[in-house]
Amino acid sequence: MSERFGGSLQVLKRRDFRLFFLGQGVSVLGDRMVAVALAFAVLEMGGSASEVGLVLGAAWGPLVVTVLAGGVIADRTSRRGVMLGADLARVVSQGGMAALVIAGTAEVWMLAVLAGITGAATGFFSPASTGLLPEVVPEEELQPANALRSTALSASEILGPLAAGVIVAAAGAGWAIGVDAATYAVSAVSLAMLRPPARVRPESASFLGDLREGWTEFRSRRWVWAFVVYAVGNMLWGAWSALGPIVAHRDLGGAAVWGSILGALGVGALVGSAYATRARPRRPLLLVGLMEGLFGLPLAFLAAAAPAPLIAFAAFLTGFALMVGNTVWQSTLQRHIPAASLSRVSSYDWFGSYALYPLGLAVWGSVAGAIGIHTALWLAFGLFAVSAMAILAVPDIRQFREVERASPSA
Repeated sequence: MSERFGGSLQVLKRRDFRLFFLGQGVSVLGDRMVAVALAFAVLEMGGSASEVGLVLGAAWGPLVVTVLAGGVIADRTSRRGVMLGADLARVVSQGGMAALVIAGTAEVWMLAVLAGITGAATGFFSPASTGLLPEVVPEEELQPANALRSTALSASEILGPLAAGVIVAAAGAGWAIGVDAATYAVSAVSLAMLRPPARVRPESASFLGDLREGWTEFRSRRWVWAFVVYAVGNMLWGAWSALGPIVAHRDLGGAAVWGSILGALGVGALVGSAYATRARPRRPLLLVGLMEGLFGLPLAFLAAAAPAPLIAFAAFLTGFALMVGNTVWQSTLQRHIPAASLSRVSSYDWFGSYALYPLGLAVWGSVAGAIGIHTALWLAFGLFAVSAMAILAVPDIRQFREVERASPSA
């Protein structure tokens, strides 16, 4: 086992992957801080549960709008350049948000607008990122590269919520948001230093033509679009993001406890991503589907008014499943989708996966107001369980087999 794990680390000898790895890990540290800080910034302003959900949802709506265009642009131009521009835009939007909160002049609509700018930039960044990694490492090293990238992200998931809880409690939410702006600057510098090889880009007839071509590649593979249809689970996960901070604020002890629970999710993600460096499933999509089934557990623990340690344990399992599933899924896409259309296909994946998430963030506060927070959480959990069983019923997912490939060379 140790030899296999050591072999997986060989990809770190590649300079460009190290830069890619550093930038992604640092920026997600800030992201995970904001997941705590933004919710508590609204609460500190006297905002309601619905306003927390609306501000969080404001970041995701523009992401959904821009992600398809982001995929086309990334396939037509420099993927590194698209990511660099997106990072610079997020430095400005998050820096402005931090300044307003620290100065005490922020209003809910201001935070929503700036969060929307950040989300729009992320819509361009995400499909470009999926397409850039195969330019940085060879095909046989994609699985360990994705897993090591997930390991860095997982470490940030642990430190981010914990740091945010401490900073929010000690100095206020604005300072935590300011750190997020700084991490995007670090990511931009890392990308600016990246030197991926030149790639031959096919002649493009039109923007819409490229968009249609990406759609054709996407819909021709049932194993791809079936997982995207499963994206209803992201709307249900909005109940965790929107209602979890409210439960923590009222019943669990506040921002520090909620940060610790999210930190447990990060520990699970770290363990899962370490496991994924050596996972070589023969039926990768079946494994991804099984991992999806674990995601809803924290909703049940929140709904049952469980103590914080039990909620943290459920979050740990979810983090493990998230990183194993995501690593295997990304590697499968990168191996089986043509390189010239990879960003476009992944943009449809991003679009479908997140189209319902902002709706979930926006509506669960209202649902909880109508039927109660715990009843709303039970409803979300039940629907999550049904959708997880549905994805495993798809034959193309159960029967998909990976071609045997050589292990990365030392």
